[in-house]
Amino acid sequence: MSALRTTALRRTFGATVALDALDLDVAEGEIFGLVGPDGAGKTTTMRLLTGILSPTAGTATVAGFDVARDSERLKDHIGYMSQRFGLYPDLTVLENLEFYADIYGVPARGRAERTERLLGFSHLTPFKQRLAGHLSGGMKQKLGLACALIHTPRVLFLDEPTNGVDPVSRRDFWRILYQLVRDGVTIFVSTAYLDEAERCNRLALLHQGRLLGLGTPDEVKALMPGTLLEVRTDSPRRTAALLREQLAGAAIGLFGDRVHVATREPTQVEARARELIATAGFELHSIRPIAPSLEDVFVAVLATGQAPAASTPVSPKG
Repeated sequence: MSALRTTALRRTFGATVALDALDLDVAEGEIFGLVGPDGAGKTTTMRLLTGILSPTAGTATVAGFDVARDSERLKDHIGYMSQRFGLYPDLTVLENLEFYADIYGVPARGRAERTERLLGFSHLTPFKQRLAGHLSGGMKQKLGLACALIHTPRVLFLDEPTNGVDPVSRRDFWRILYQLVRDGVTIFVSTAYLDEAERCNRLALLHQGRLLGLGTPDEVKALMPGTLLEVRTDSPRRTAALLREQLAGAAIGLFGDRVHVATREPTQVEARARELIATAGFELHSIRPIAPSLEDVFVAVLATGQAPAASTPVSPKG
């Protein structure tokens, strides 16, 4: 059963198309990821699906409610944690939770038990009397999540929830999300971290308001055309700059001390890369084909502005 469905969802701001004909179908109990660069349309999508914005065209239903016609009733069934979630720094952790319980109209009966459960769930019980303004970045995100869950939503929307959070706190945050899914909550999350996208059951790749890829992480990786070559030299940054300048039609990405080259003509491109590297005087360690990562697909999309394998999105099989 669908927790969320959009059909040709579109939003414009004047002449600017922020979201163009988005079709999604998210199942109940799924972690669904929205991936794309800044300006891709991720936040606009979130605001449309939570009833904050009205669509210019198309339709969307969330938890059985039309986001345009039933936006007020919808809010009782969803949680939304925006990029700048509105915690009150001069209130304690517990006072913030109580404040959001009041906003959502959580009944007095059972509220204390629910609050204590969320504090324990987010590992904030020892800090419940601490001012929110004195929390670390990771703890603030956990408190924001607890506040978004105080009314037990069916669908939880998270807009880049771990942006700027340290790796350990990010890992803890995702452990909490997995527990929520086990409890029956559907999670719709946008992220700029490609390792986090790997944690999603399915994901959508957005670029300039258009859906370019849709499926499991492995299915999205399979959208990469041709061959991905890994190039290792003693000067990776300068090698990447050289190949970007000289290899027309190839998508070049720098990944630490390695350069990735996506191409439909691997034999010719490898030979040309070897020639360029030798002429530049760089020491070549190796060139070899490798399996693409989500980040490679992401780089290819940014380089071409088109779907990696086709002009139309690919949906998961089955």
